[in-house]
Amino acid sequence: MKICGIVAEYNPFHNGHLYHVEKTKEQTGAEAVVCVMSGNFIQRGLPALFDKWTRTKMAIQNGVDLVIELPVCYATASAEYFAQGSISLLDSLNVVDTLSFGNSCNDIKILKRIANVLYLEPEGYKKELQKEIKRGVSYPIARSNALTTFLKKEFDEKTLTDILLDSNNILGIEYLKALLYCNSNIEPVAIERKGGNYNSVYVDGNICSATAIREMLYTNKTEQLQAVMPTSSFEIMNSEILSGKSPMFLNHFEREILYELRKNSITDLQDIADVTEGLENVMKKASNECSNIEDLIENIKSKRYTRTRVQRILLHTLLGITKTETEDYKHNPQYIRVLGFTKTGEKILSSITSKSNMPVVTSVSKFFKNANETSAKMMRKDILATDIYTLGYQMPAYKKTNLDYTMPIITT
Repeated sequence: MKICGIVAEYNPFHNGHLYHVEKTKEQTGAEAVVCVMSGNFIQRGLPALFDKWTRTKMAIQNGVDLVIELPVCYATASAEYFAQGSISLLDSLNVVDTLSFGNSCNDIKILKRIANVLYLEPEGYKKELQKEIKRGVSYPIARSNALTTFLKKEFDEKTLTDILLDSNNILGIEYLKALLYCNSNIEPVAIERKGGNYNSVYVDGNICSATAIREMLYTNKTEQLQAVMPTSSFEIMNSEILSGKSPMFLNHFEREILYELRKNSITDLQDIADVTEGLENVMKKASNECSNIEDLIENIKSKRYTRTRVQRILLHTLLGITKTETEDYKHNPQYIRVLGFTKTGEKILSSITSKSNMPVVTSVSKFFKNANETSAKMMRKDILATDIYTLGYQMPAYKKTNLDYTMPIITT
């Protein structure tokens, strides 16, 4: 069986995702799709709109055969570590033939060349990068400028600039770099993105980005969503909304985040993952002066610290993800946490169990009986993330703990 891997957040699953799954099968000849999906918190530094089991249900009802959770220490990390964790996890399954990712560039060769430079870090590129960093710009901009300068003799400068300004391409490049890092045999395939880009609020017929959907949900324009989501996804989402459970936004955790910032000392904040260059002082001052999440972010962000990076840092503060804990990145994911599968996915899971060296987790309580210290630590953080996520629900009945122990695997 030819199997294709996809990395996604499905926040929530919309027509663009359906197009990607269908185009992936058509272009690769894959008979099945395995997805590594973020859990209850996502890479933009936000809570997922709907919990990981709800989004898993959307996925397996729309062409995905097996959904595996990306541990939260990767799901809330920078694009580099998000990709590294995701690709390492897909590679460890030992059943995936191809990797499919959406992009806005028609030439995967350029993306591969950029990924190769980032992986090898030739001296000329490193010199350009240091020049840009000294200018005081954010690291993403510094890296983009350095890559453009280093590669402009090989490719058109405007083409390079356009590629490196697009978030889909940036993530695709990180996937390609991670494949090199893992020395993986998985073959990458780029599917041209249809409709607006990742951050666009533009709706193109029945296709729009998850960002546009989040905006519609935030402004209660749910009647517009039916046109841009598969029927089953819309119905699942609508059921969650009508129950009063979701959607979830960062301001739902406003008090908890402010509490953590005010409670912790400057030294404690200094140890939070991704906090550098004295940002802990800015965070502390802002938390003492601000009373809402929007003002807090506005007071912390700067040229060097983008809004998305600040949001990730605030999540790390909320979840207690420290610099020390990010040493787990070096170990790579420690387990294959199964969230859901179809009948085809169940067969794939059986194959993974026999071919992979990683433990396949279908029961969290059973997992802990044989877990080593590193894997147990990673799983405990995933469980904590779910327990904290439920605090964001507005209705007391949903503010439950231990869902990772009690929620069943989603099946069709």
